[in-house]
Amino acid sequence: MNIVYDSEKETRKKIRRLILLFILGLLISGITAFPLETELWIANEFFFLFSYHNFFTDWIDKVYRGVKDANATYPFLAYGTDWLAFAHLILAVLFIGPLRDPVKNKWVIEFGLIACVAIFPLAMIAGAVREIPFFWRLLDCSFGVIGGGVLWICYRKIKHLEMVTESGIVA
Repeated sequence: MNIVYDSEKETRKKIRRLILLFILGLLISGITAFPLETELWIANEFFFLFSYHNFFTDWIDKVYRGVKDANATYPFLAYGTDWLAFAHLILAVLFIGPLRDPVKNKWVIEFGLIACVAIFPLAMIAGAVREIPFFWRLLDCSFGVIGGGVLWICYRKIKHLEMVTESGIVA
């Protein structure tokens, strides 16, 4: 059985694509954290328009009303989600390092993997304390699964690239 490995150039391309995908996810998460009230209003109106109601839509409605009331009464609370957005955008910048030199900056990928794993205890513990429904905590955990999956594939490819470049083997 012959195992065919990608060339160094092809491996670098795949690593780059995976990192760009991860950066895109961080950017989208960051940008969409700013207009929370508007996004929740749109979702709420969409569900109302189609008279679609279940536990999920009831939760969206409850969150929308909570965010709307908090923004009207205590607008400074939204500053917390502004910092959440900022953190996602800054983390996206962090991944430019491995985009430029994946082997030298593989620690950033390892950091990202740790962060993806850390989503689970945070979602389950803080979510329970904050009375977040279990299905929503699972949804939050899915970001760790998806992001971790992308980064794990990327990490494996970086390890392969590292082996190839250090040994001088042409793959």
